[in-house]
Amino acid sequence: MNGQPSIRNLRLTVRRVIELLVTYPNREELRQKFPQLEDEDIQQALIFASSK
Repeated sequence: MNGQPSIRNLRLTVRRVIELLVTYPNREELRQKFPQLEDEDIQQALIFASSK
């Protein structure tokens, strides 16, 4: 992931998760597109992004 912070063992960066939240404001639609992404992953990405 080129040194970018990523989510668990998924090939999703924190930045990508934040972008997905903007693209899919409806969490249910986001879950349909990315079923491997859990609520905890989203929460941790938001916490990480807000600390920067």
